[in-house]
Amino acid sequence: MSELKMSARERLELLLEENSFVELGSLVSARNTDYNLGAKKVDGDGVITGYGTMGDRMVYVYSQDASMLGGSVGEMHAKKIEAVYDLAMKTGAPVIGFIDCAGLRLQEANDALQAFGRIFFKQVRASGRIPQITAVCGLCGGGSAVMTAMSDFTFMTKEGSALFVNSPNALEGNIETRLNTGSADYQAKTAGNVDFLCEDEKDMILKIRRLMSFLPSDLEADDAFVSCEDDLNRVIGELNDAAYDAGFILSSVADGNIFLETRKDYAGDMMTGFLRLNGETVGAVANRETVMTAAGLKKAARFVRFCDAFSIPLLTITNTEGMKASPEEEKELAGAMADFAGELSASRVPRVNLIAGKAFGTAGVIMNSKALGADFVLAWPDASVGMMDAGLAVRIIYAEEIEKSGDQLAFIRQKQEEYEDLQSSALAAAKRGYVDDIIEPDASRKRLIAAFEMLFAKKQKYTAKKHRAF
Repeated sequence: MSELKMSARERLELLLEENSFVELGSLVSARNTDYNLGAKKVDGDGVITGYGTMGDRMVYVYSQDASMLGGSVGEMHAKKIEAVYDLAMKTGAPVIGFIDCAGLRLQEANDALQAFGRIFFKQVRASGRIPQITAVCGLCGGGSAVMTAMSDFTFMTKEGSALFVNSPNALEGNIETRLNTGSADYQAKTAGNVDFLCEDEKDMILKIRRLMSFLPSDLEADDAFVSCEDDLNRVIGELNDAAYDAGFILSSVADGNIFLETRKDYAGDMMTGFLRLNGETVGAVANRETVMTAAGLKKAARFVRFCDAFSIPLLTITNTEGMKASPEEEKELAGAMADFAGELSASRVPRVNLIAGKAFGTAGVIMNSKALGADFVLAWPDASVGMMDAGLAVRIIYAEEIEKSGDQLAFIRQKQEEYEDLQSSALAAAKRGYVDDIIEPDASRKRLIAAFEMLFAKKQKYTAKKHRAF
């Protein structure tokens, strides 16, 4: 059962350390008096803004108050949010906003519309410089939906919230009862606009605090580092015989076995998220399934862009046979592949790739290969690196010989072993310099930590980068 809906102030009090919240602009009210709006003026103009501490770090916050003018965005309401962004940029601190908004304040018309534009401008200027988080606790429509998309991470409660540009009933041929495009379920699983689905607002705030513990305060800060109490040389015997599971691998190698997955409900073929290795935050991109999709690649590309903006090292776990083949996928695959490969190639953070299964064809190449500039590539002994599956390759290369052979199965097995040795094994790739080392699965944690420690100087060399994170 979900907790009762919190007030705008209660959200901030629970989010921040006790007695740390300092309110800004509490006496601000709307200037517009059209349509008798002056008689409805309220202090704060429907949004509470300020700053406080989360752990030992400062964060700036805003929380829309649906009980005051419906939390609608007007001129002064927007100016309060703009002021929060200005201070956050000056001081190098994250912005966390709670959205609970009836939308644009119609009584203020053009003033309110321009106000939305100014918020967008501040968000774009802040992108890639300070982390931005939005949490949808109620209505979030029209321009407010754009605010969430311009943020780095979006949280949404499963019930009592709605996220949309056009309401479900405004879509031609649709009604909300048939397809609720504003629901948390649709936005997280189908649209991919939500990073974390939350049971209720209390769960949402706990998840925000957890995510923030992995993130730096700004693009130059390194304050997300924590002391590692886990064994740096911990042997993970379970990885030697376990079936491939990207989530299990990432949680197994992580400090304290903690891996925080982002956009878990969207594009399940690719996995993105954060872990720590020897106390340092590392962004992870992994193949959950062996066939990649355009949606999965776009999800991964955006995540890589964020990590690069904030100097967060990248770890990829590779196990892919190729791309999903369908008319729908074909519309976007080339562009999505180019986007993902481009983000990886352009990134300047330390990049380590662990080939834990297959790395076949173009799919294997764009999964952070040496060709794309990976700094260090490791592979498990049974990994396969090459053009395609050895059995399939043999059937193509030796099609005529197979037909003429007396024992076709024996001939295929022989040629398959030869092909693996020459072209598609981890050892063959290592001999050509495409893999730096072959390691036992149980040694993955200590070898990954060693690789990122070796690359630490690279992280320090490129900190002042300037590009958007979304």
